[in-house]
Amino acid sequence: MQEITPFLWFDTQAEEAANLYVSIFKNSKILKVARYGEAGPGPAGSVMIMNFQIEGQEFIALNAGPRFKFTEAISFVINCRTQEEVDHYWNKLTADGGQESMCGWLKDKYGLSWQVTPTILGELMTDKDAKKAQRVMQAMLQMKKIDIAALKRAYAE
Repeated sequence: MQEITPFLWFDTQAEEAANLYVSIFKNSKILKVARYGEAGPGPAGSVMIMNFQIEGQEFIALNAGPRFKFTEAISFVINCRTQEEVDHYWNKLTADGGQESMCGWLKDKYGLSWQVTPTILGELMTDKDAKKAQRVMQAMLQMKKIDIAALKRAYAE
């Protein structure tokens, strides 16, 4: 058992969200499902909690009503090695009502924030040559989905 587990509060979409996330990420699976009983507070038989795993990280999704919403104050970073990975996660997580934001950030259709980040971004932005790093930062600030080739061009200018 991991010591810290992200716990995600949904209105009624915990099962749908967990199934979507495990379909997007490799090495992911549903671990357990707990359902509401006759005592409620949700409808008897409906999903209360979904325990699932994404790339070895366990998550819990709870159906608990519309009281709380996700904000950008919490996000999950997806470290990508290639543009193909960036495109895959970006396209899947913005599909069906997700929203693009700036600098590699997006919200999925449930309002959960993700950062789809190529690992090379951190490498280029921490280069010893401050001018190169600044050009990369300026290029990234103009992007929604991160374009690795454009970052490399800015670095090489």
